[in-house]
Amino acid sequence: MDQKERRLYLINYLLKERDEIAEIPSGITEQKKLLRSLFNIRMPKRADEEFLKIQDEYLREETKAKGITEFESLEPIASGIYLWQGDITTLKCDAIVNAANSQLLGCFCPCHGCIDNAVHTFAGIQLRNACNEIMKKQGFEEPVGTAKITPAYNLPCKYVIHTVGPIVRGRLTQKDCELLKSCYCSCLEKAVENGIKSIAFCCISTGEFCFPNDIAAKIAVDTVKKFIEKTGGKIEVIFNVFKDSDYSLYRELLKAD
Repeated sequence: MDQKERRLYLINYLLKERDEIAEIPSGITEQKKLLRSLFNIRMPKRADEEFLKIQDEYLREETKAKGITEFESLEPIASGIYLWQGDITTLKCDAIVNAANSQLLGCFCPCHGCIDNAVHTFAGIQLRNACNEIMKKQGFEEPVGTAKITPAYNLPCKYVIHTVGPIVRGRLTQKDCELLKSCYCSCLEKAVENGIKSIAFCCISTGEFCFPNDIAAKIAVDTVKKFIEKTGGKIEVIFNVFKDSDYSLYRELLKAD
């Protein structure tokens, strides 16, 4: 199968699974959007082995086409710290951090622009299923500031560490700041527990969760520096940003090193 054949197979499978009949668009961009939407709205449940095989082949080819960045190719901006601007789902390191919601099941909004949506889309349906198993065993929503770890499935990294950041409603509080700090600490502790040597952080709680970017960046940098110092540099940290403004914030905070 080529990518078009895989894509059409996956679309038809997911439509049939939903007992839906829909006209599949002829354009590649529209087909990709439809497939991503179907992935996003699919509830956690098993799929047959043929589907998983074709899905895995399709997603890995898509990521390869976007271009994979090897962690080893990055240059540190400070001791044990890297700054990288790009799509975190294309970064090959030990673990990436996903800014999750309290359900921990990924974003169900079709083609939403959040990192949670991207991570679950390109990891494949196995990630939502794995998170669902964690949440069923836990029996309650994921608390803010904690972390869970799963395999990364079809992403280039080995693991995904999921954390729920604070949602800022109105004025930023000290509690919000402490909870964001806890997100970074929890992820780093989870990484060390699992022998992870390199971890990439997204800008947790900014964007949809409305945490001010400049304060979030300072909390992230300060927390990571203290952890690296405390643990004797057992882990290397990549700050992953997407916006130019965030790149400038982190570069300014790290330039003293």
